[in-house]
Amino acid sequence: MKKDEIVYDDFAKVEMRLGKIVEVKDFPRARNPSYKVCVDFGELGQRWSSVQITNYAQDDLIDRKVICVVNMPSRNIAGFKSEVLVMGVPNAAGETVLLQPTHDAVLGSEVF
Repeated sequence: MKKDEIVYDDFAKVEMRLGKIVEVKDFPRARNPSYKVCVDFGELGQRWSSVQITNYAQDDLIDRKVICVVNMPSRNIAGFKSEVLVMGVPNAAGETVLLQPTHDAVLGSEVF
């Protein structure tokens, strides 16, 4: 383990929800290759994020379900307001692999 151990109450502060990418735009102003994505959380509405996932084709991202942290403050990234953190892990090549459910689930559902 690289990080300090936490207690459950620390983890419980992080609100992760299931969303679906509904729009993808190029983001040429970003320092690292990135897209702007709009994520739909069902009844909770839509939010935008800057994501470094250009190893995915834009068309392959549309309708892809993803896990996002939704209760962090928004960040200004190259003049763009990124409102949620889309979760992923690196593969052997160092590219981001998006976290997503293996079965269908309700948009906006909280991860536990």
